[in-house]
Amino acid sequence: MEWRVPLANIDLGLEEEEAVIKVLRSRWLSMGTVTQQFEQEFADYINASYAFAVANGTAALHIACLAAGLGPGDEAIVPSLTFVATANAVRYTGATPVFADISSENDLTISPDSIENKINDHTRAIVVMHYGGYPCDMHAILSIAEKYHLNVIEDAAHSPGSSLEDRMLGTWGDVGCFSFFSNKNLATGEGGMVVTNNQTLAEKIRLLRSHGMTSLTWDRHQGHAWSYDVVELGYNYRLDEIRSAIGRIQLQKLTANNHRRRELTALYRDLLSERVPEVQIPFEKHPGTSSAHLMPILLPKGCDRLAFMESMKSEGIQTSIHYPPIHGFRAYGQKNNCKDLTITEDIAIREVTLPLFPTLMEQDIALVVNAVDKSMRNA
Repeated sequence: MEWRVPLANIDLGLEEEEAVIKVLRSRWLSMGTVTQQFEQEFADYINASYAFAVANGTAALHIACLAAGLGPGDEAIVPSLTFVATANAVRYTGATPVFADISSENDLTISPDSIENKINDHTRAIVVMHYGGYPCDMHAILSIAEKYHLNVIEDAAHSPGSSLEDRMLGTWGDVGCFSFFSNKNLATGEGGMVVTNNQTLAEKIRLLRSHGMTSLTWDRHQGHAWSYDVVELGYNYRLDEIRSAIGRIQLQKLTANNHRRRELTALYRDLLSERVPEVQIPFEKHPGTSSAHLMPILLPKGCDRLAFMESMKSEGIQTSIHYPPIHGFRAYGQKNNCKDLTITEDIAIREVTLPLFPTLMEQDIALVVNAVDKSMRNA
């Protein structure tokens, strides 16, 4: 379908094309110097001691859970209002995800009070997700983690460039996990990054990323090693040079593109508040600086969301839902065991995500807001 305004779009140009061509001409496509440069530049950007490029954001979360020591019999507290990978990564280790509620209609991030209510003798970690690039209450969450001796893993898939009190998201917890999927603020198609300031965790992550091997193909190509040992049950979660080359250029654009996203979000707020005041816009006056990855709105209670989204579609405006709660999925089968996720369940049937990307124009937002106004009447 040809959308008048799509949900997302990528800022790709000649710079990315030239970077990819340079890699192809180098004849080295697997993890090498370009990936090492990308890792160092990303670490410098968010002020992390260690950064490891990986195949995707899910791989980042899986490695983080393993490095944090999760395994069979353990539990990790996670939000239900997130992409399923957040909880899947916990399950990959044999541990059990325990779902916590979100804070409020205005704050769709995981609730510290709900987290503390879920802690028991099996709890080993808290996995937070900075919804839409808006910071979780990290001070409260870290205080809980310290009290109960828990690891904190940040799902920062939405949050490259987000900060709280001038400290980048992804660096507050023990491990931070980023996604570079094709709809993300920093997009390489697939790809991700694991960051930490803990040297012990960094060594575990390095081994887990590539089969638990003590040296890699690039090391041997450079004459730095002749053989290797395998000291850990690792995985093939490496990122290739082509995507790393794209990532380096995307990283250079990230600050300006995030700034543009925040400008567009502010325009949405102004126009929607004026034209459709019955629609709620979460994260008003939220602390920190957001990457503004998503533009979520909440329809009034009782509004027919499907009719609303079909009307938006008829106007050529693409919308989405972030997210169907994980605890309701058949693969999780916990719907009847999560009666206390009342805010999550209320929000989940009312949330609609509007188009937001850095190359969006002001006239495009006017089209979207007009369609929201019309679709509210239809719904």
